[in-house]
Amino acid sequence: MNFLAWMIVASEIGFWVVIALGLVTRYVFKRNKLGLFFLALTPVIDLILLITTSIDLYNGSKATTIHGIAAIYIGVSIAFGKSMIQWADERFQYYVTKQGPKPEKRFGLAYAKHYLKGWGRHVLAYLIGAGLLAGMIYIINDSSRTEALSGILKIWTLVLGIDLVIAISNFIWPTKEKSKYIA
Repeated sequence: MNFLAWMIVASEIGFWVVIALGLVTRYVFKRNKLGLFFLALTPVIDLILLITTSIDLYNGSKATTIHGIAAIYIGVSIAFGKSMIQWADERFQYYVTKQGPKPEKRFGLAYAKHYLKGWGRHVLAYLIGAGLLAGMIYIINDSSRTEALSGILKIWTLVLGIDLVIAISNFIWPTKEKSKYIA
């Protein structure tokens, strides 16, 4: 695995480490400002990955699938970052500190609306990531060096469309709460 692939792995691990540090600092040690500081580091991780990817391409590397995954990671992290932190915060409060309300399980129309909101975040992630991919393709300006990026953009466009179909299907065939008892 090359250096950039390791940077993506390190970014994902770093993302969850700073979230965990933020939540532990906030709820266990009761240091709200320091906890918020750790949570605010998540965009810094994205910036480091963006800079690393840019330097790699600037130094003449052929754009690979790994470069495309870095763009996807940055888009997803920016678009879903706040909701992922909120998700972790709710579960930390309930399961670790035993202070917050039990995280809500959604069914039916509530689930369909929540999924559709998630699809909206997916669109935002796509716009950010696709913008980065298009920017890399434009700046490199050599289709033989950016073929992998174009392929990733096509696949992601297809995935976004499939995700929309799933979002719509949740309104047509809403999920039902599973029975707690087996008859």
